[in-house]
Amino acid sequence: MIIAIDGHSSCGKSTIAKSLAKRLGFTYVDTGAMYRAVTLFCQQNNLIQNGVVDEENLAKRIGEVSISFALNNSTQLQDTYLNGINVEKQIRSMEVAHDVSTVSKIAFVRKAMVEKQQEYGKNANVVMDGRDIGTVVFPNADYKFFVTASPEIRAKRRYDELMEKEGKANFDEILENLKQRDLIDSTRKESPLRQADDAILVDTSNMTREGQLEWILSKIQL
Repeated sequence: MIIAIDGHSSCGKSTIAKSLAKRLGFTYVDTGAMYRAVTLFCQQNNLIQNGVVDEENLAKRIGEVSISFALNNSTQLQDTYLNGINVEKQIRSMEVAHDVSTVSKIAFVRKAMVEKQQEYGKNANVVMDGRDIGTVVFPNADYKFFVTASPEIRAKRRYDELMEKEGKANFDEILENLKQRDLIDSTRKESPLRQADDAILVDTSNMTREGQLEWILSKIQL
């Protein structure tokens, strides 16, 4: 079974997907982390400067990008690894957030990541979240959900998350970044963010994490 969860940045879709996968005993795949890892690779190798990607050289080196996931025994959550190195903390930074929409809209980057994502779904029950899971990666997914929330609520959640992890954050910067990412994600040529025609809309603005999970579980029949 494949459950696709798409939605806007910081709307809670990853939290929902992780909890859902754990409750159902399914494999969880965080596709957003994959694009963040590619973005970090670009930053580490001087392939992006002032928001402009050196696409010619990235195309030559995209084969060097190896992304994997492993359970963190301390947090009981999956950590993201880039070429064998745990980069979970780095990919959640605002520096990566600023560039990820620019990198993820590149056609050959999306093609490479989609191929990896489809491999995950071939031999396992999967919960996968992202921007184009129900429209491009798995258009025939058994269940599709599209998660959203108001920009201000999403920014506050991201602000609280960064304050807890790093002890510093700028709400206005986060809000502006979210709005800019929404615009780029929804208007890009390659696999734009949109709600699949057969996806169930989930507005989490006024829902607790537990409420979100239980509501979605009520829609799934195993």
